[in-house]
Amino acid sequence: MKLTATVLDAPDAQALARFYRDLLGWRLGDDEPGWATLVPPDGGAGLSFQTEDRYRRPTWPAHDGDQQMMCHLDVEVDDLATAGAHAESVGATLAEFQPQDDVRVYLDPVGHPFCLFVRT
Repeated sequence: MKLTATVLDAPDAQALARFYRDLLGWRLGDDEPGWATLVPPDGGAGLSFQTEDRYRRPTWPAHDGDQQMMCHLDVEVDDLATAGAHAESVGATLAEFQPQDDVRVYLDPVGHPFCLFVRT
């Protein structure tokens, strides 16, 4: 078995794929109605995006009754401030709640949390 991708649901697969393409600098692979993929430059597992008509934006951090996140992406960067500014320039939002000093939690345009971190 080989893991080939993580799939994120969204109200518009193509729009979310464009966001992550711009964030990560990865190449767009498949691009068809309701489905898009991104291909990493190193050939590892990619990201896929699926349109979900009943998508509910997750809440970070979740409270009782909130739609919880089901997963999040960890993105290693060289510099938190530079990477954070880039993330915001392509449409991410800095999350209000930050649980760690050496990690920054951002929300993509449809609310999926992702973390930027510098490996120490």
